[in-house]
Amino acid sequence: MQKYIPADIECEVQAHWETEKTFQVTEDPDKDKFYCLSMFPYPSGKLHMGHVRNYTIGDVIARYQRMLGKNVLQPMGWDAFGLPAENAALKNRVAPAGWTYENIDYMKGQLNRLGFAYDWSRELATCQPDYYKWEQWLFTELYKKGLVYRRNAVVNWDPVDQTVLANEQVIDGRGWRSGALVERREIPQWFIKITDYADELLEEIDRLEGWSDQVRTMQRNWIGRSYGVQMNFDIEGSDEALTIYTTRPDTLMGVTYVAVAGEHPLALKAAEGSKEISEFVEECRQGGTSEAELETIEKKGIPLGINVIHPVSGEAVPIFAANFVLMGYGTGAVMAVPGHDERDHAFALKYGVPIKQVIHPVDGSKIDIQTAAYVEKGVLQDSGPFSGLSSEVAFDAIAEWLLERGKGEKTKNYRLRDWGVSRQRYWGTPIPMIHCDECGIVPVPLEDLPVRLPEDIVYDENTINPIKNNPDFSDCDCPQCGGKARRETDTFDTFMESSWYYARYTCPDADVMLDERADHWLPVDHYVGGIEHAVLHLLYARFYHKLLRDAGLVKSDEPFTRLLTQGMVVADTYYREQADGSKHWYNPAEVEVERDEKGRPLSARLQADGEPVVIGGIEKMSKSKNNGVDPQTLIDRYGADTVRLYTMFTSPPDQSLEWNDEGVEGSHRFLKRIWALVEANREGLTAVGEESPTLDDIQKGIRREVHESLKKALYDYDRQQFNTVVSACMSMINALYKLGRSDADLLVLHEGLRLVLCLLAPIAPHITHKLWRELGYGEDILDADWPKPDAEALKQESIQYVVQVNGKVRAKIQVPADADKAAVESIALENENVKRFIGDATVRKVIVVPNKLVNIVAK
Repeated sequence: MQKYIPADIECEVQAHWETEKTFQVTEDPDKDKFYCLSMFPYPSGKLHMGHVRNYTIGDVIARYQRMLGKNVLQPMGWDAFGLPAENAALKNRVAPAGWTYENIDYMKGQLNRLGFAYDWSRELATCQPDYYKWEQWLFTELYKKGLVYRRNAVVNWDPVDQTVLANEQVIDGRGWRSGALVERREIPQWFIKITDYADELLEEIDRLEGWSDQVRTMQRNWIGRSYGVQMNFDIEGSDEALTIYTTRPDTLMGVTYVAVAGEHPLALKAAEGSKEISEFVEECRQGGTSEAELETIEKKGIPLGINVIHPVSGEAVPIFAANFVLMGYGTGAVMAVPGHDERDHAFALKYGVPIKQVIHPVDGSKIDIQTAAYVEKGVLQDSGPFSGLSSEVAFDAIAEWLLERGKGEKTKNYRLRDWGVSRQRYWGTPIPMIHCDECGIVPVPLEDLPVRLPEDIVYDENTINPIKNNPDFSDCDCPQCGGKARRETDTFDTFMESSWYYARYTCPDADVMLDERADHWLPVDHYVGGIEHAVLHLLYARFYHKLLRDAGLVKSDEPFTRLLTQGMVVADTYYREQADGSKHWYNPAEVEVERDEKGRPLSARLQADGEPVVIGGIEKMSKSKNNGVDPQTLIDRYGADTVRLYTMFTSPPDQSLEWNDEGVEGSHRFLKRIWALVEANREGLTAVGEESPTLDDIQKGIRREVHESLKKALYDYDRQQFNTVVSACMSMINALYKLGRSDADLLVLHEGLRLVLCLLAPIAPHITHKLWRELGYGEDILDADWPKPDAEALKQESIQYVVQVNGKVRAKIQVPADADKAAVESIALENENVKRFIGDATVRKVIVVPNKLVNIVAK
């Protein structure tokens, strides 16, 4: 028998695909198109198991759709700009470009080794000038339309990566890559007006029926549309006013102080005459600018010594500078109602500010407002002309009162802020703007694009951005007046590149940003990626698609019809405490583990010295916990098909995959079973002709098992429950192993193997391609008709019923498939075992559950 050697088979099959250009696709109006895309990787150097799972899921979907007869586009490229390359270059004193291209070459080889069905003719890397040229062009067009602007802004500054971070890139007050505590700084920044599209982005969410509720909810919350009242508090002794926004105007009469940001002009002016205020303002600058951090920091403030006048009561209200107010949100000022807001209540207790109750429970119950804030809606009291109104009625009444007096009005507000796209680092797309002393800011014209990023740079110890002070890059002529000018040296946030790459794949060779091929393929039919991108990449891509639409480049409103957010790959962790209190993490491959009957670790010891290690629990595979598995090692040992099969079989795509080495072995054994079944019957299988020998009951039963499993697998393919598809295939192989070697047996085996190979082709494409050809089913399994269950095979001449007497199983009977209820009852009552348990009792009732159960009630 020929042995199953995955490396040989997979190399042979991959060579065939490359020679035949099997996955290279062009537009075909006679076929339904299907655009399947997985989020492209950052070329960090090596694939990890998260990559493998993500791309295997996408590849299974793409191959499945192709076998349904669709014209499938599945491209791949590289999200190549960004800080990791720059940090590696800084560390090694090399140019990021060379590091990036070397990594791309290696990782492309890994992707090919896994057998992914990519159209590599469309490959792109975002660091290539012919890609980012069009991103620069669109930016200049948006500037001309008034959708791009530059202003000083308080930003999140990462002191380690030395760059600005978007709010979405600040996690728990720290930079999303460096982990450093983020600071506030005010510097010039470029912005795109995503807020102009806030309503459309929000309203379109309900139409994204192919997206999970979780992602849609996250986007709704991030956009954060609210309805409230904007009003003015006059500043005492001044002609100016402080504008605030609130969603709870019903609490207005409970305002006892107003808080402004540390960077607010009122705070800065007060700081000029007070060292204490100046120091507090400086402390505020050190904090981050994300809402998440503001929720957790200790709330601090300082009185500015000035008041505002309450717009209704006319009372003087003190102004505090507070660290929980940001200049970048709203007006940089908030009204504080300690009686009805928990944060304001805690602040008031800390600084001795009065606490007033103006909202009372509807049922008249008493509240100790000094102990805790009452945050529910209710009935207004001690609220002047609004006393006695419900919170809901007071909302409109107070808004109308303020409007009539020119002091405020109803408005809507958004949590979403304009997209700050400036970054102060080198390895990114140059922002295509020129600063001229005579003309001001001038966009680079199309004929001068792309503004190329110099790739042959050299880092020294003090250089963060090599183009910042490089006259060869920054010095230029103004395209408007011809005078001396300076290029912008900031680069784009890398989310700019990843916000439109899916569209460029449709026409990567176009001499415009997008041509008519974009509308053929877009929107993407199925997008696969991680949930962590829900309010970063996915929101930006939706916004960018609308910009492309409004520029006349695409006709669709949304970029992705269906979204699958795959679960994480998790594994056990093991460590030892070090003398300094830190933990040294050991890779699972270094540890010998004793497990219980359910596979859970009971104890663990290091293989090298036999000494115990601590079991740290199950966590996401990561470098920091050293619990990752090298995909290349697995591929070399078991083959790509085993790795693909295991990642699909272990859990549904949208749930976490808990790594288990024994499971990998099990997946490999299953593929060997298929191979062995073919090898043991190869001669007979290749001799099967068109004659149809009569099947006996056993053969019919096995054939029925196969088609029942097929029916289930087809249903699960449609639901993308690939783990149960694999389970169904295993059941089919188990059934086929029951066959002998007669002509009739071989006929059933021949058909059964054809069905199994088709079902497994998207998941384990190499072995299925090889066996398909060797058994004479056809040249390419990808061109095979997608299987359908045979209605005749599913027919049963008899059906097994379980018979219960008074709720206890007493027999199993075979009943003709066409038997009616009366016949089923009769056969059940005639069964000898059933009669014995009924005995002398009287049968009071017989309940028949069709095709399953007979329950006899006897008293």
